[in-house]
Amino acid sequence: MPIHVDVFIPGGMASGQVARGGHLRDVLEAGGLLALERASWQPTTDTKPRLVGELTIPIDDILVAFGDDEPTMPVHASWHAIRLEMGPYLVEGELPTLPGYDPGRALTRPNGEFLLLRDVRLGWLGGAVGTSPVGHVAHVNRYGVERVTADLMLGFYFPGAALGELDAQGGSAPPPQASMGVASA
Repeated sequence: MPIHVDVFIPGGMASGQVARGGHLRDVLEAGGLLALERASWQPTTDTKPRLVGELTIPIDDILVAFGDDEPTMPVHASWHAIRLEMGPYLVEGELPTLPGYDPGRALTRPNGEFLLLRDVRLGWLGGAVGTSPVGHVAHVNRYGVERVTADLMLGFYFPGAALGELDAQGGSAPPPQASMGVASA
């Protein structure tokens, strides 16, 4: 059965069907190219999508992917608020970890190029509107993340990304240097 997908790349958004059955994560992790049928393309500079028929996108160019398949969700996961800056996009959602996960002592590392997020919201970096809900589940390319802000240390999840942390309300906390004051005499 075909999977309907929406993929976001630095230059815009593509939407279409993947003829191959199975789970979207399996298609993405196979690497190579993502071939879409009955595709439409919407550049970041345009407001209207246009039909293009067939479209092929290198998997490495995909930043965020949504599918209409039923992804395998981790059982007994602890979910952590996360905010990602990827190309022109701001992505917010929740990342699963196993119960009792301690990033400083963890021996396991994420495998694969794409990580699962739930309750995903998407917006433009620097946009005045903020983020809007776009899907229950998304797969994000961990190598495409430029900045990650989360309630736990996730440096090895997103190699090369700048790190921040969320405050108790889920907003960005100031960097440690900015919160240190100089005592005046």
